[in-house]
Amino acid sequence: MTNSAAIRAYWDAAADEFDAEPDHGLRDEATREAWAERLASWLPGTAADVLDAGCGTGSLSRLMARAGHRVTGVDLAPRMVGRARAKLASAGLAGRFLVGDAAAPPTGDARFDVVLSRHLVWTLPDPGAALREWTGRLRAGGTLILVEGRWREAGQSGQPYVAGGGTLPWHRGVAADELATAVRPLVAGLRVEDLSHDARLWGRAVDDERYALIAWVA
Repeated sequence: MTNSAAIRAYWDAAADEFDAEPDHGLRDEATREAWAERLASWLPGTAADVLDAGCGTGSLSRLMARAGHRVTGVDLAPRMVGRARAKLASAGLAGRFLVGDAAAPPTGDARFDVVLSRHLVWTLPDPGAALREWTGRLRAGGTLILVEGRWREAGQSGQPYVAGGGTLPWHRGVAADELATAVRPLVAGLRVEDLSHDARLWGRAVDDERYALIAWVA
């Protein structure tokens, strides 16, 4: 069994090196623009209120803010949130970042046009509850975007995850069909986009399952 203190400590310790992964830091222009293109295809064409659940160091938040969206990021790890704040500030972009449980974001009664989460559900002790929370935070017609996969390794940079991590429901990630089955009762419709084939997104070719699930509420 995992606990939030252990998970927080794990990701706080990972904060210094987190952006070294090409798809985390988006330091390479080709990788950064590949994600910007994907986000533009998933997000509304006009300025939207976006909740970045499990924002990490804020790389996707920065891209969304750069595109004119109003971003609120939530992450359990204070050092991740600190880096996200600094990343947007250094780019002259506005964004609100909160330390808290991304599975139950501390945003009060606020509602969003988009809830986005990338590579988070495998860390959650109750991913079903998180999916209900996220869809419940959406305005009518809102969009849920989940960038997920089925990983060859669990943990940051292939290192073992926190003690008890192997008991998490989706500790090695989740296949697209399984996630779609969990999301479908909560939404009006969904589609899945394969992302494994686009090496630009990851900074290298990959051979595991990676995808985006895009769902919308009535």
